[in-house]
Amino acid sequence: MSDISASLNPSANSVSGTMDLFSRAARDGAADAREAASRVLSGTGMFLSRILYTSTYTISYGVVFPVALVAQSIPRDNAAVRGLIEGASAAIRRADAMLGRA
Repeated sequence: MSDISASLNPSANSVSGTMDLFSRAARDGAADAREAASRVLSGTGMFLSRILYTSTYTISYGVVFPVALVAQSIPRDNAAVRGLIEGASAAIRRADAMLGRA
């Protein structure tokens, strides 16, 4: 009878050891996966940030440059330009009055 129990104990110990090995491997794998995911997210965030910056820079340059070029080519001493300047000033005063900054 002791031979049977002796033969069962090593197999129980090997099963227990195997389960410990599997659980340790799963924990280590999960930790490695978390670390890899954080590196990927960091890299992805930098990539998306750079794309957003480049896109907005390109759009703003593409809008501001032609408008500035046209604005510089319009003569300043005429009724249309004076009307634009006075209208912009009136709009600024009205916005300040509405926001209570006047």
